[in-house]
Amino acid sequence: MSNLESALKEAMAIDGAIGVALVDYDSGMALGTLGDSAELDLNVAAAGNTDLVRAKMRTMQMLNLHDNEIEDMLITLTTQYHLIRPLTMPNGRGLFLYLALNRARANMAMARHQLRRLETTLEL
Repeated sequence: MSNLESALKEAMAIDGAIGVALVDYDSGMALGTLGDSAELDLNVAAAGNTDLVRAKMRTMQMLNLHDNEIEDMLITLTTQYHLIRPLTMPNGRGLFLYLALNRARANMAMARHQLRRLETTLEL
């Protein structure tokens, strides 16, 4: 899990990062979190965003979009961005990275790029 800890720390170094979690979307449990819990309860966010990922996966199945994968999902709030990135590597199936960002300080294009790069270095 030391790789997970370093990956979460690296995600928190992204400009505007408030919190990050690695989440199992079968159970809704956060396998690791890092961030300011006073601003955002990452365990609640992990469980809630699990429902969102599951709903999108079901919708894709109903639409027969079997040859597509979710790259990432973006929820734009008034003061925050919430970025969800399902892992695509074989040992990461069923997991997603969740990153909450302060909208005033974040660069969404860079955050997406850094999260994508971080996924490739994550060893589970």
